[in-house]
Amino acid sequence: MNGESGNQEEGYQVSRRTGWMCKRHKGTLLRRSGYAGQARAQEHKCIRHKSTSKKEKVKKMETCTIASHLEIVEGNRGDYEGLSRYHYRGESLGPYVRIFAMRGRFATASRAGTAGVIVYTMPTVALELRNVALGGMLEGLDRQARIAIVNRNIRRISRVIIEPRFRGLGLAVRIVKETMPKMDVPMVESLAVMGQVNPFFEKAGMVRYDGGMPERCVRLIEALSAAGIEEEELNNPKSVQRKMEGLGRRAADFIEREIHNFLQSYGKRRYMQGGIERTRYVLSKLTDRPVYYFWRNPNLQLTI
Repeated sequence: MNGESGNQEEGYQVSRRTGWMCKRHKGTLLRRSGYAGQARAQEHKCIRHKSTSKKEKVKKMETCTIASHLEIVEGNRGDYEGLSRYHYRGESLGPYVRIFAMRGRFATASRAGTAGVIVYTMPTVALELRNVALGGMLEGLDRQARIAIVNRNIRRISRVIIEPRFRGLGLAVRIVKETMPKMDVPMVESLAVMGQVNPFFEKAGMVRYDGGMPERCVRLIEALSAAGIEEEELNNPKSVQRKMEGLGRRAADFIEREIHNFLQSYGKRRYMQGGIERTRYVLSKLTDRPVYYFWRNPNLQLTI
């Protein structure tokens, strides 16, 4: 069975199951669309007419959807790996604190029936916008004291993935909103490159903080400009790579030092060898503007 026919068959399974749910609830199936696995809950609505009183025979309309049959449960690495190919970050999952999965009783693309997943990790040590969100509370403390406070009080949302056929239903908002209180910490944070496009963290109750361009980015952009590579060219990695390869020795050594210093903030990436892949990665970091999100648990106090 090829991929298209496989997805179509899975879609029909979901549609048939939707019809079964309507039949079970004594309702009427309004719309059934199983083509190419489009299991969008709002496209599979059924309505049940229920009398609130036998005497008055008042009919009450209730809608049920596929989304309402999804539940959020404790997940595992397998849930993440089953959906990881749908996330924009290609990096493998490192250490994590907890994983929650969104599952239902009907067929989905993954064998485990996972429609969505969220991954929580420990927070990074230093984030400029975290200090803004905390009102400068960590300023003046030594490194060990800051690390201790951050680790006790904060957890980070590292990944949120919704299986493509279930997107557009508000499931990302739901899985964030319902799992943050389960972490049992006063604060939850996240950095999202896609925050400008899809602000589901805000819809889930997190507060958004936009930062300016980091100093390391400003410095490298100015260095590239001094070497004749202007900011408007930074969206073309191949062009930038050609220009760097054409630099004289002194200018090339200067740019190499600046790129080396820039990459010190990016973990294992600081060991990348020169070439188009490194240039593409560096330029992606120069043009990305992650948005910082912060949530306070109203039922828990900060522990100093």
